[in-house]
Amino acid sequence: MEGNMSNTTKGKRNGKFLRHLKRTWVLYLFIVPMVIYVILFSYVPMYGIQLAFKDYRPTDGIWGSAWVGLEHFKTFFESFQFKDLLWNTLSLSFYSLIAGFPMPIIFALFLNYITKKRLKKAAQMITYAPHFISMVVYCGMILIFLSSDGVVNQLLMIFGVDPVGFLSNPENFRHIYVWSGVLQGIGWGSIMYISVLTSVGPELHEAATVDGASRFQRLLYIDIPSIMPTMVIMLIMRAGEIMDLGFEKAFLLQNSINLEYSEIISTYVYKIGIQNGQFSYSAAIGLFNNVINLLLLVVVNKIAKRVSDVSLW
Repeated sequence: MEGNMSNTTKGKRNGKFLRHLKRTWVLYLFIVPMVIYVILFSYVPMYGIQLAFKDYRPTDGIWGSAWVGLEHFKTFFESFQFKDLLWNTLSLSFYSLIAGFPMPIIFALFLNYITKKRLKKAAQMITYAPHFISMVVYCGMILIFLSSDGVVNQLLMIFGVDPVGFLSNPENFRHIYVWSGVLQGIGWGSIMYISVLTSVGPELHEAATVDGASRFQRLLYIDIPSIMPTMVIMLIMRAGEIMDLGFEKAFLLQNSINLEYSEIISTYVYKIGIQNGQFSYSAAIGLFNNVINLLLLVVVNKIAKRVSDVSLW
C-alpha cells in the first residue's frame, strides 16, 4: 500500500515537472551554453589533476606515467623560492582585498546621492570604461604613463616636482599593481551595489528626512544595512580568490628589476610548466594553490554565516 502511494506521488511530481519543462523549455535552453562551458573548462580539466602525483612523460601519456605520490609537493615546500612566492602572492592578494573591496562600495554610495542625472551617467561611463580595456593594452598604458618621461612625470614637472622613478624602484610594484586594479575595477564592481541601492524604497528616505535624519544618518542606517548581505557575499567570493591572483597583469608588469616582488605562484607555474616543461611539478603547485583557495572560501563562509547569518550555502 505504501509502495503504491509513493509511486503515485513520484508520478505526480514527474508529471508536474514535465508540464513545467514544457512551458519553460526556452528558458532552460538559455543556460545550456553556460552548462557546456562549465563542463568543458571546469570539470573536464580536472582529469589532469593526476599529473600532480605522477612523473609525467609525454611519450608515456598521463595514464602511462609513473606515480610519485606527494614528491612534487615536497619539492616545492622545500625549495628556497617557496617562502618568497607565498609571501608575494599573499601580500598582493590581501593588499588588493583591503584596497579594492571597499572602493566600489564607497563609489556606489557616492553615486546614489548624486541628483543630477547627466553627472551621474557621466561618472558611471567614465569609471566603467577601464574594465573593457584588455589587460595587455591596460598594462601597456600603465608602463607608458609611469615611465621616466611619461604623462605622470610630465605633469609632476609642470608643478615643479622632480620626476619619480615609478618603474625603477621594485618596491613600487605592489602599489602600481593594486591601485591600477582599483582604478580599473571600481566602476564595474559598483554595479551590484548600485542595483541594490536603487531597489531601496524611497519612502524610507522620505520618512527619515521628515524625522530630521541627515544625509550621513540615512547612509548609515538605511543604505549600508540594505547592501550588507551583498557585501558579505562579495567578501566571501573575494576570499576564495586570495591565492588566485591574475596571471596576465603580474606577468605583463614583471621585469628583471621588480622580479623580487612580482614573482607570484601563477607566474612561477607558467614559467616552470610552459617554458621549462616541468608539467607535473607545475600541476602540483597549481593544485596546492587551488586547495588553499577552497579552504579559505569554506572558512570565511562559515565565519560569515555565524556572524551575519549570510553565506553561499
